[in-house]
Amino acid sequence: MARYTGPSCRICRKEGDALFLKGARCYTDKCAFKKRPRIPGQHGPTKMNKKHTGYEVQLRAKQKVRKIYGLLEAAFRLYYDRAVSQSGNSGHNLLTLLEKRLDNVVYRLGFGMSRSQARMWVTHGHFMVNGKPVDIPSYSLRPGDTVTVRESSSLKQTLKDILDKTSSRDKSSWLEIDREAMKGRFLNVPQREELDPKLQESLIIEYYSR
Repeated sequence: MARYTGPSCRICRKEGDALFLKGARCYTDKCAFKKRPRIPGQHGPTKMNKKHTGYEVQLRAKQKVRKIYGLLEAAFRLYYDRAVSQSGNSGHNLLTLLEKRLDNVVYRLGFGMSRSQARMWVTHGHFMVNGKPVDIPSYSLRPGDTVTVRESSSLKQTLKDILDKTSSRDKSSWLEIDREAMKGRFLNVPQREELDPKLQESLIIEYYSR
């Protein structure tokens, strides 16, 4: 499976926002974006002050969301195609499709310090959906689905420790977590007001439909 393997902190600086791609480090003063909130490279400050074109604004909005969810361009475009083919608001459809991914739900529940770590746990077969093993990070959950840690998982204690570390993280209202049983439930598709207000999904739709 193709994936980005470059430095994560440069992505946050490039997009001008903390995207929490590196787990626990992103919540501390060691966060590279907190220490150097500017575009990487020797011409960074100059680029930050220049006037941005409409195309560039749309591109950056798209890249930001793509990087947050850890997708390559081909996969992200497929989600866009599915979103516009559905009824309703295409931008909201796109975000909900991304939120329903198994790796994202595992991260939201607190089983991963970052989405990339959650994706690794899923790929290694440590989770079950409705009692059946699933090792596909892009698996799309439906309301009522239950995500549990496999009884035979060799990382049960590690995952329990991660749950303790992420207990203070903001809770997602469309998910339910039982920390003792180490399982979570996908309650419903999130409404737009429940998602990150900084995401500009309308610009993404404009970018692809230009």
